[in-house]
Amino acid sequence: MKAGELGAIVRGRDFRRLYATRLTSQLTDGVFQVALAGYVFFSPERQATAGKAAAAFAVTLLPYSALGPFAGVFIDRWQRRQILVWTPVLRAMVVLLVAALVASGRDGAGFFLAVLVVLGVNRFFLSALSAALPHVVRREHLVTANAFSVTSGTVIAFVGGGTGYLLRTLFGGGERGTALILASAAGMYLAAGAIATLLPRGLLGPYPAEAEALAGRGPGRGAPGVRDAFGAVLSGLADGARHIAGRRPAALALGAISFHRFLYGIILMMTLLLCRGHFAGDADEGLATLALMLGVSGAGYFAAALVTPPVVRRISKQAWIALLLAAAAAGMLLLGLPFSETAWTAGAFGLGVVSQGVKLCVDTTLQESIDDAYRGRVFSVYDMLFNTTFAAAAALAATWLPSDGVASMTLVAVVVAYAAGAAAFWTASVRAPKTVPVRD
Repeated sequence: MKAGELGAIVRGRDFRRLYATRLTSQLTDGVFQVALAGYVFFSPERQATAGKAAAAFAVTLLPYSALGPFAGVFIDRWQRRQILVWTPVLRAMVVLLVAALVASGRDGAGFFLAVLVVLGVNRFFLSALSAALPHVVRREHLVTANAFSVTSGTVIAFVGGGTGYLLRTLFGGGERGTALILASAAGMYLAAGAIATLLPRGLLGPYPAEAEALAGRGPGRGAPGVRDAFGAVLSGLADGARHIAGRRPAALALGAISFHRFLYGIILMMTLLLCRGHFAGDADEGLATLALMLGVSGAGYFAAALVTPPVVRRISKQAWIALLLAAAAAGMLLLGLPFSETAWTAGAFGLGVVSQGVKLCVDTTLQESIDDAYRGRVFSVYDMLFNTTFAAAAALAATWLPSDGVASMTLVAVVVAYAAGAAAFWTASVRAPKTVPVRD
């Protein structure tokens, strides 16, 4: 990452405001997720098996992933600045509802439904951030801007996880303590929305003429309403699919990230089970071990942000993705099979590098090859694939993984799949045409 290029990006006032909105929201995401994980998976009074807890975790993720296409339709029609202002407000309100349910000891269907809303709205928020980024940085700076903003956002989410863990030690891990952590998270979400109000209206697109053309309306008739937007979901997805199909680098990039996320979902589920039943003797120790794993993985994300831009300038995004997938195979073979806490922790760092390195390349490939009028829908479909493949893998893995997470054959299968995927992606990439220029 070039210091001069990063300095030019950070000097942009609107970039700094968008970046601050991201950091505040993703810091809060970490607090919320640790509060949720501690309450559902690592609560001493809940003695359900780790496998059942893991399955519940995966089922929680699956439904909100389907919101991606609907989010894209709105992101391409509504002012993205307004989305960034109001979605944190909605999340704060629902998080307060979750806190009230926890405080009253109610963790049934209503509790999980409220959690689904919080997580689903976050997908909407992050897709809007991705679609907005090209409006606040120059195109030639997109790789570095993605590396800096997306990765530091992910790292700050890990910091938020640590903050949530510290709050848990302060407030306690029971119902009252979890409710207090969630109430704190609600206030932080409101702060993210307040920061977004500093961005000028209309800066982040879409622009009126684009929205009217997208809806098939004549000039001056305004953007479509909510009913029209819902009605356009299926046709919009078909348009987005055709747009991606005509840009092979973008299609290959989406395939690579989906493939990686599926395998990563299996590994993360194994990590959860190992921390719950193999590396630790009780629930509190298990949560502390998981927090360590996540922190080390976050360091890997940060390392990827540092190395990806200079590497990509030398060997291309496609070559870097292939190398990262191959590195994942080698790392899990060497560090995973012993199933020791120290080696697995080192493997978590390596997978952090792989995960963020692949994502940065995919984000930039899509931003370079997708027209602005389609970015919202494409990034929302991307977001859906990103999460659905992960959640599907977690749900499937929970059906066969042992409660302590020690599964040598599963790990070997993941290693073989990563190696084969690296070879297949590189072979397909060298035959792909160059990226189609973006028409803004």
